[in-house]
Amino acid sequence: MELFEYNIGNGARAFSTKRGEGSGNYGGFNITHYCGDTAEHVTECREILCNELGVNDSRLILPRQTHSCKTIVIDKNFLALTTEEQKEKLEGIDAIVTDIPQTCIGVSTADCIPLLLYDTGKRAVAAIHAGWRGTVARIAEKCIEVMIKHYDSDPADIKAIIAPGISMDAFEIGDEVYERFAECGFPMEKIAARYPTATGGTKWHIDLWEANRLQLLGKGMRQENIHIAGICTYSRYSEFFSARRLGIESGRIFNGIMVL
Repeated sequence: MELFEYNIGNGARAFSTKRGEGSGNYGGFNITHYCGDTAEHVTECREILCNELGVNDSRLILPRQTHSCKTIVIDKNFLALTTEEQKEKLEGIDAIVTDIPQTCIGVSTADCIPLLLYDTGKRAVAAIHAGWRGTVARIAEKCIEVMIKHYDSDPADIKAIIAPGISMDAFEIGDEVYERFAECGFPMEKIAARYPTATGGTKWHIDLWEANRLQLLGKGMRQENIHIAGICTYSRYSEFFSARRLGIESGRIFNGIMVL
C-alpha cells in the first residue's frame, strides 16, 4: 500500500491511496465496498490501512456515495450505533465531517473531485466527494455550512486539499452540462473552454478543480489555505484509479483525513 500524503497542518493527517501493485481493474489496493471488488480484497485492504493509521476498523468510515449533496456528522452518537445502523446512516452520503480524534473519514473517487478540509481552530475535518453533479449543486459550500453550524468553524481557519481528480484537459462534457453550470451561476469564463475534437469540431471542457476552489473562496476561505494537488486521474490512471479509463467496475481512490 502506498499513500499520497498532504501537509494540511499540525494535528491532522490527510492522504489519498494509490492503486498499488496488482493486476486487473482493482489493482493492489481498494477499500471501496460497492464498486464490484471482492469482499475479501476490500477487507484485507481495510486491515492494511487501519494498521498504517493506527485506528480500529470501526473508526475507518466511508459512506456509500450517490452524487448527492448530503453531509453526515460523525459524533459519539453515530459511533455508538451498531454496524448495520451506521451502514444505513451512511447510505447516500457524499460529504462527511467529524471532530473526534483517531477517526479516519473519507470519500472514494475515480475521476470525481475529492476535497479534504481541516479547521485548524476547532480541530474538525471534512471529506467531500464532488463529481460534476455535486459541484454544480455546491456540495463544498454546503459542507462548510455544516462545519459552521456544528463546530462554529471560521472559514478563514480552514485549510483545504483538492486531491487527485480529472483535469479540465480531460473532462469533456456535453452542452447540457455546460448549461447546468451556467444556470447555477458559475463564472463560465473562468471554468469552461471549448477544445478541438478529433473530428474537427469543438466540445466544452469544465475545470472542476477551479469550480470547487471558487466555492471555497466564496464561503470565506483564504486563497493561501487552498492547495490543488494538480494530479489528473485520467492521465495518471496507472497510479490512481480512473473510471473513464477503466470503467465503473474498477477500484477507487480513498481520500482520507483524521484529527490526530
